Amino acid sequence: MPESVPPLIAALLAPARYPHAVERVELVQTHGAWVLLAGDYAYKIKKPVRFPFMDFGTLGARRHACETEIRVNRRFQQHDKPATHLYLGVLPIAGTPDDPRWGNAGDGQPAIEYAVQMRRFDEAARLDHLCRGGGLTAAHVAGLARRMAAFQARAAVADKAQPWGHAAAAMRWPRDNFTTLRSLLKTPEDAALVRSLSDWTEQRFVAIEPLLSRRRQKGRVREGHGDLHLANLVLIEDEVLPFDAIEFNDELRWIDVASDMAFAWMDLLDHGEPGLANVLLSEWMDASGDVSAPSVWSFFASYRACVRAKVAAIRAGQQAGSPEAADSLAETRRYLALARDIAHPPAPQLVITHGLSGSGKTWASGRWLQAEASGRAIRLRSDVERKRLHGLSPLAASGSGLNEGLYRPQAHEETYASLRSRARMLLHDGWTVVVDAAFLRRHERVAFAALAEEQRVGFGILACEAPPEALCRRITARQAGAADASEATLAVLEQQFGWLEPLDASERARSLPAPGSATEDAAQDAACGAGQA
Repeated sequence: MPESVPPLIAALLAPARYPHAVERVELVQTHGAWVLLAGDYAYKIKKPVRFPFMDFGTLGARRHACETEIRVNRRFQQHDKPATHLYLGVLPIAGTPDDPRWGNAGDGQPAIEYAVQMRRFDEAARLDHLCRGGGLTAAHVAGLARRMAAFQARAAVADKAQPWGHAAAAMRWPRDNFTTLRSLLKTPEDAALVRSLSDWTEQRFVAIEPLLSRRRQKGRVREGHGDLHLANLVLIEDEVLPFDAIEFNDELRWIDVASDMAFAWMDLLDHGEPGLANVLLSEWMDASGDVSAPSVWSFFASYRACVRAKVAAIRAGQQAGSPEAADSLAETRRYLALARDIAHPPAPQLVITHGLSGSGKTWASGRWLQAEASGRAIRLRSDVERKRLHGLSPLAASGSGLNEGLYRPQAHEETYASLRSRARMLLHDGWTVVVDAAFLRRHERVAFAALAEEQRVGFGILACEAPPEALCRRITARQAGAADASEATLAVLEQQFGWLEPLDASERARSLPAPGSATEDAAQDAACGAGQA
C-alpha cells in the first residue's frame, strides 16, 4: 500500500467495511480522487487538493463536488435502461478516519467525508479498450454522435449573464498549456514544436474569434461533458454512454459543443482510427445541424491534444529518474505531433457520388469515409441538407409529394447550391468533402468539378449502380424502416430514370472504385432495411 494513502482510505481497503458482499477492495488513484473498487460498486472520494482548476480544500467543497458529479453525469443515463444508471448517489462517511462507517443523509451522524457511489461496469467495454482491441465500430461511433447531438440540443444554454464560453476567454486554457509545456520541455526540438503550436493557436484564434462569439450568441455554448475522450465512454447494451463529466470546474464544462466533440474526435485519431473520426464528425453534424463547427474544430482539437501533452509532460517530470519517465515523455511528444498534424492537415479533395435512389450511394460514401486515412473528411448528404434548409431534422417526414414541397424543382436547385456552398467553405478550411447526392444530371456534376478546380483540389466520382429489381427492393425496405433521411419512393425512382445522364468518358476517368461484391450487395440490402443506403 502506498505511503501516501491516508488512514481513512487505508481503513476502507478492508472488505468488512462495506454493507454488501466484497471479496477484496482495489484502489485506483487520480490527481483528484481515490476510487475504491468494492464488489459491484465503486466509491469515489475527493482528495483535499487545491489546484488552479480544482479546489477540494474543504469538506463542504468536496460534498458539493460529489453532488455536482451525480447531477452532471445522470444527464447522460437513459431512464428506460437501468444498466445506464451508473451514478447512484452521494454517501456520507461517519465515525473516525481509523474506524469509518458508511452513513446516510438522515441518520444524524456528522460526516467526516463524502463519497460518490457508482455501479461498476466491465472495464473491457470502455471505448479506449474496445478501440485498441479492434472492437469499436462505425455503428457505435455514429450512435454516440447522434446521442450527443440529442443531449446537446436539450442541455442548458449559457445566457448573457454567465461568464462561460466567451470568445475572449477561449485562449486562457491553451495559453496555460503552452506555459506549462515550455517550462517542462527543454530540448531544442521540443521547444520549437511548442513554439510553433503556440504561434498557430494564436493566429487561428484571431481568425475564428468573431465566429466563436456568434456561436455563443446562437446558443452553441452549453453545459456539456468537458472531458469526452474514449476512456470516459463505455459501451452498455450496445450503446455508448458518457460518464465522468467534469464536476470540479464550471468553466471547463460550460463550453462550445464543438469543443466537447472535438475531444473524442482527437482521441480517435490518437488511437489510429481516422475513419471512425470521420464518421463521428459527419454523423454529429448531420444530427446537430451545426454547419459552422468545422471552422472552429481544428482549434479545439489541437487544444485538446495539447492538454493531453501537458498532462503527460507533468507526469514525466514527476517520474524523473524512473523507467516510466521515458514512456511519459514519448506520450507527450506523440500528442504534440498530433496537435501539429491537426493544425496542418494534408491537401483536401472533393468527391461526389452518382447514382439512382437505392443504388448504394450512402453505403458507398460511408465505406469511403471509413477508409479515408487523414481523419479530415466530412460527408454532406443531400437528403439531410434538404431537410435542414427547411428546418427539419434528418428523420422528420416532410409530407412532400412527387415534385412538391421539399422536392419541387426550385428546392432541388437550392439543395445543390447549398451543398456547393458548404463544400466550398469546408475545402477552404482544409477538409476533404464527400457529397452524397444523386448527381444524375451532367450540369450538376460539372458544377462540382469546377468547384474542385477553383479550390485546386483533387476531384473524384463515386459511381453506384444496381439492377432495377435491387433498386426497387432497397427503396421499399428503406421506406418500411423509416430510419433514414431519404424519402425517395418508387415513383421518384421511375422519374429518375428519365433524368439520368450517364457519366461521359472524362467523368468515368475520374470514377473511384465503389463496393460491388455479392457480399457487399447483400450488406447494402441490409443497410437499406435499416435505412442507411
